[in-house]
Amino acid sequence: MRFFDYFRRGADASAAAEHSQPGERVRFVDTRAQGPAFSGLTDPALLEYMREGVSGGDYGRRLEQLRNMTALRCVSLICGSMGRLPLNLIANDSTKAMQTSHPAYRLLKRRPNPWQTPFEFKSQLQMHLLHRGHGYARIIGSRRRPTALIPMDPDAVQATLGSDWTMQYQYTSPGGSVIDLSQDEVFHIRDLSYDGVGAIARMRLASAALGLAKDAEEAASRTFRTGVMAGGAIESPNDLSDKAYGRMKDSLDTEYSGPENANRWMLLEEGAKANPFPTTAATAQHIENRNAQIEEVGRGFGVPRPLLNMDDTSWGSGIEQLGIFFTDYTLAPWMTAWEEACARSFLSDSETERLVFKFNQHALLRGRLSDQADFFAKALGAGGQQPFMFANEVRDRLDLPGVDTPEANELRNPMTQKPRNPDEPSATA
Repeated sequence: MRFFDYFRRGADASAAAEHSQPGERVRFVDTRAQGPAFSGLTDPALLEYMREGVSGGDYGRRLEQLRNMTALRCVSLICGSMGRLPLNLIANDSTKAMQTSHPAYRLLKRRPNPWQTPFEFKSQLQMHLLHRGHGYARIIGSRRRPTALIPMDPDAVQATLGSDWTMQYQYTSPGGSVIDLSQDEVFHIRDLSYDGVGAIARMRLASAALGLAKDAEEAASRTFRTGVMAGGAIESPNDLSDKAYGRMKDSLDTEYSGPENANRWMLLEEGAKANPFPTTAATAQHIENRNAQIEEVGRGFGVPRPLLNMDDTSWGSGIEQLGIFFTDYTLAPWMTAWEEACARSFLSDSETERLVFKFNQHALLRGRLSDQADFFAKALGAGGQQPFMFANEVRDRLDLPGVDTPEANELRNPMTQKPRNPDEPSATA
């Protein structure tokens, strides 16, 4: 069955079955009245599927936990980082050549489907992974010639392990039809699993910490909404006259209120004394509890404190090591899960020996310009050490055009190579 046949209207279950290919297991249970046949990319059924079939529609119910700012920061940071990392298909040999002719390269690097960019597709599936433990996408086309990847709502997919030791999937579309899919038709990434079939959703496991953080936030909201927020009291040894009281009240409301009057000195009358309220132990403990819950939620996602925008001394000289820590211990497991799932779904048995999916981590580990200059100088052989990069490889890392000279694609050691003829063009010019 072709992809757009799912949206064909004006036909009953028996007519739909006539259009299916052998081996396709589709069972329609939606008996609502159907309209005209599918009319193209502007067809309302396709637009409805794009809007609701992928995300599930009820954002308030599904994304309630993301209202916690720490969880939102963790999810957006991980999903955004995975979305921006290029996922390449390269040769598993010394050439590391890009396999641009392979259909999976185009899907994951250029256009996964008609309406999403690779960043949007990877970010969405990564959010499904964090939120539900599974990331599903329907593979449109034959197994070895995929043409599109259509994200599916994890809550609408039931995954089971068949008697032939292959995964079987049952997807319920927004219209109510139930579609049976084989392992070859679904791109599936799963999080931690006890049985290798189901997955443990991290946000569900962290529900207690998120609930406690929500309670602390609500307590703070009630304090600001109903608590006494006065900064102090003005004490007078005697009763103030009506005139003095009126002048003092007017000056407090007009001359000392608002951010523009911060730290201004007050003039008090008739022996009045200003007594500011100190920070109470309960208030300090409340702040500590909220900070502790921020760390607890961040710990569940593997995001360090400074990346949660908390005040931390790791900023500054330690920021580069912090980025390495985040890449190695937070993102690297997700990269491996993506790479191996792509190999399972898009490579044949013979191709798995020759080709490999690989994320390019250099987009996150570029560092400072001075660090880059020192690294590339050593890579080209500065200081008499053995070079390990070509000049054109360095230029490619810096998004500079390559140089069409023989020496630009050769390992060159400035300490041992004979001086270059001044009339010859330079590889790094």
